[in-house]
Amino acid sequence: MNRTEFIITTAVILFVAFALGWFANWLVHRFTRVRQSDVADLERMSQELHEAEEARDQAITYLQQREAELTNQLVQTEAELRAAMDGLRDARQEAEELRARLEGRA
Repeated sequence: MNRTEFIITTAVILFVAFALGWFANWLVHRFTRVRQSDVADLERMSQELHEAEEARDQAITYLQQREAELTNQLVQTEAELRAAMDGLRDARQEAEELRARLEGRA
């Protein structure tokens, strides 16, 4: 094998290696390429997730407001109950005093 044959053989081998590498690259990209329908599905799911997160945030805000309202209402009701119990206690005490006076006169 002389020098010219060696150069040609090496060039052919390098060209074949290049062609095989390019074909393998094309094949890999062909099978791993993201399709437009996949991108559309991902965008749709992303939008639905965003909407679900917004709905969750709104629900949490509503529940916090409602809890604050109910807590306030409970505090007011307890204050009214304490006032009513104090009034009832005072009325019972006054009734006992009046009974004691009436029994003392009779």
